[in-house]
Amino acid sequence: MIDLHTHSLFSDGELIPSELVRRAQNLGYRAIAITDHVDYSNCDIIVPQIAAFCENTGFDGIKVIPGAEITHVPPGKIGALTEKLRALGAKLVLVHGETVVEPVANGTNRAAIEAGVDIVAHPGLVNVDDAKLAADKRVAFELSGRGGHSFTNGHVFSMAREHGVSLVFSTDAHAPRDLMNRDMAEKVIMGAGATGAESDAMFDYAQKLVERF
Repeated sequence: MIDLHTHSLFSDGELIPSELVRRAQNLGYRAIAITDHVDYSNCDIIVPQIAAFCENTGFDGIKVIPGAEITHVPPGKIGALTEKLRALGAKLVLVHGETVVEPVANGTNRAAIEAGVDIVAHPGLVNVDDAKLAADKRVAFELSGRGGHSFTNGHVFSMAREHGVSLVFSTDAHAPRDLMNRDMAEKVIMGAGATGAESDAMFDYAQKLVERF
């Protein structure tokens, strides 16, 4: 299992990073990214702390990647914040996409894609133009295992399939119960309409992202 979207108590998760990683390791994870919610108020604190933790985890058999999820930042500020996060040590940058269960600003998906982030998390009812741009810029969309955000997984999957957007599956875990093994993740993916081969391709793409770091 590879999970590129999780949260610790550095934002709104329940676990300190070491407990989050240990629980993932116990479920057979091969890689996990810690991607706490950030904006301009907290990124200078959170990202360096997560990066330092990831350099000194000491856990065998699991790769721990420092990341960040830009959350409820005005679209016009996303590009500059993406650059800042990478300079602070975030190897993986996500943007909290236009999920249908939160009041995310219109244009957030487009701004994230234009900024060249790695993944647009739970992009909701993403439109055709944004899907085409994501394919061109090699920005991935996420199928989410989190309740609420997963409501539009079927739409996200169909748009990605039609327009050639890379996909990843992530749990968006905030608590121990949110983490999933590979078998459960595949069931969620297939519930969105994917074949077994398409599910495998999502994890293959996630592996390619992991290998960059």
